[in-house]
Amino acid sequence: MIYRYDQMMENIAVNHMRMGGACPERTGADARQSVWRSDRAAWLAAGLLALFAFAVTAQAKPAPDGFADLTARLLPSVVNISTTQTIEGRGGVEIPRVPPGSPFEDFFKEFFDRNRPQQRRKATSLGSGFILDVSGYIVTNNHVIQDADEITVIFQDNTRLKAEVVGRDAKADIAVLKVNPDGKELKSLVFGDSDAARVGDWVLAIGNPFGLGGTVTAGIISARGRNINAGPYDDFIQTDASINRGNSGGPMFNLKGEVIGINTAIFSPSGGSVGIGFAIPSSSVEPIVNQLIKHGQVRRGWLGVHIQAVTDEIAESLGLEKPTGALVASIIENGPAEKAKIQPGDVILEFDGKVVSEMRKLPRIVAETDISKPVEVKIWRNNKMMTVPVTVGELDEDETVVASRSGGEKQESGKRSFDILGLTLSKKTPRLIERFKLEKDTKGVVVTYVEDGGAAAEKGIRPGDVVVEVSQDEVTSPDQVAEKIEQARASGRKSVLLLLEGQGGLRFIALRIDKT
Repeated sequence: MIYRYDQMMENIAVNHMRMGGACPERTGADARQSVWRSDRAAWLAAGLLALFAFAVTAQAKPAPDGFADLTARLLPSVVNISTTQTIEGRGGVEIPRVPPGSPFEDFFKEFFDRNRPQQRRKATSLGSGFILDVSGYIVTNNHVIQDADEITVIFQDNTRLKAEVVGRDAKADIAVLKVNPDGKELKSLVFGDSDAARVGDWVLAIGNPFGLGGTVTAGIISARGRNINAGPYDDFIQTDASINRGNSGGPMFNLKGEVIGINTAIFSPSGGSVGIGFAIPSSSVEPIVNQLIKHGQVRRGWLGVHIQAVTDEIAESLGLEKPTGALVASIIENGPAEKAKIQPGDVILEFDGKVVSEMRKLPRIVAETDISKPVEVKIWRNNKMMTVPVTVGELDEDETVVASRSGGEKQESGKRSFDILGLTLSKKTPRLIERFKLEKDTKGVVVTYVEDGGAAAEKGIRPGDVVVEVSQDEVTSPDQVAEKIEQARASGRKSVLLLLEGQGGLRFIALRIDKT
């Protein structure tokens, strides 16, 4: 109901008098004037409160009434991708069955493999993708088109066009295709800001599940920053929007119709949707797609370090307030980190102005940094913050680098048990080198015994591991280890940091030294 302003004021004054608000000596117009003056502040306050409530309600995003308009606009830009792969095999007569281990087993197998004719069969698979540019660029997952001999892009109107691979990146599972529109009008999509998407936001997924084509599902963002061990740069958006086989490569949209992710994987014991799907965020996809279009391949930044997570115990032993950053376990020879004088035991807290909140974020941050770019790296060393300049190198995707070992040691006698650590240490001897198959130039103190259920056993330390450093200082005898432990206790530390070399390479481990 709509009221005129003056009528509303009159009603307020009259109601106030009815409730006994007017002074008894004032009546009529005087009473109304008095009431208006006395109630004006209250009325204005109520009006401001109502405006504030309206503003808060306007800021909140209500659940949409439906997705029909948005879907109608987006469907023409989502495509189905069909791939064909030729698989070679041998057909013909079956190999006669003979008892396992029979001398005829290898004979028959070799004879029939050599004489059976080659047969070829075609295997097909289906996936999804979306149009990025009206010139014909299509984005999808690498695993959708991997090893394909022939790729066909199927549009909403069932137009079929052959596609060529522009570039693909197996590590990020992203591929870019190119079709020749040949006069066909294409409608492209744009990337949105996935970093601005929040848990609980509505999202829309369109794809080709089970080959059904053009299927639309909706849900919310269930979680962010998921690591599903799919690759070194995992940072998935999790959603409960229904995603199934065939949705791979399809887009995830926000309510603006912007692509904020590529639907890539599901968690399901049955192969169907159980409400746990994963998408690569657009913040990761867009720079890779741009590189694939421009260069046909991806060039990633490289620091040249082996890293590990910072646990509560490691943080305490290093004097950090909380477990954060990436702990440098070893340095790759001639890499950017070595040239910048970064050392094992340093904790990388920031890289190029980006906070490294946990270990697994560093590889992605470095990979997305421009090659040859000079950056500042904030590290924690010897209980203080330092900033070192680093020039980012280029990661060689095919190169396997192993950290080198340095030789030389002081020969000291001694063998010592550390009950509080649950292990026994000994200096390196020819007998121990032979027993544990150690390198002759290995530096450090050899673990010869690990107590079952002890602190060392719980951390995975095994006989044959070598303690190279204690509290970031090299040790060459058990007595030096004992000295470092006492120093740590005297300084109030509850744990001591060991650098060990074992079958898995160099790694840091924090062992508690307090008796509580």
